[in-house]
Amino acid sequence: MNYANIKYYDIANGLGVRTSLFVSGCTHRCKGCFNEVAWDFNYGKPFTEETIKTLLDSCAPSYVAGLSLLGGEPMEPANQRALLPLAKQFKERYPQKTIWCYTGYTYETDLAAQDGKAHCQATDELLGCIDILVDGKFEQELYDISLKFRGSKNQRVLQLQKEGCPELYPAEPL
Repeated sequence: MNYANIKYYDIANGLGVRTSLFVSGCTHRCKGCFNEVAWDFNYGKPFTEETIKTLLDSCAPSYVAGLSLLGGEPMEPANQRALLPLAKQFKERYPQKTIWCYTGYTYETDLAAQDGKAHCQATDELLGCIDILVDGKFEQELYDISLKFRGSKNQRVLQLQKEGCPELYPAEPL
């Protein structure tokens, strides 16, 4: 896997100050995407053990609330396999901090379902590490700057590590 960018001290992609990893590779190709350059799986730099160490170390200060995974598309199966070791190490090292993940896939049909489009051998374990999942493709026609932590009205903010997977910010009626 490659990654497009790392943002330290990010306050736009989840609650609190975060480290945000923008992975490369996305097959959704949403019209109006803010990060088209990261659609290419070969874009950016190789994601290595050194990258994982750098990311983990950047989350050490007490004022850093956690790690955010964006893209590109972190839930592309190839990217899931590469991100799983990072997510597991992060949760072991920082059990009190959160992982947010932004995906164009839909939780119930594409990720959690065993026959889902993006479900692979790493999915269940990776989802078990993610605290907040923002799901659904970005839809330019439903763009709304006033939405919290999402770009279009169809997207949801799901709290995965609570019973019943409640929607913190559900998709708005269309």
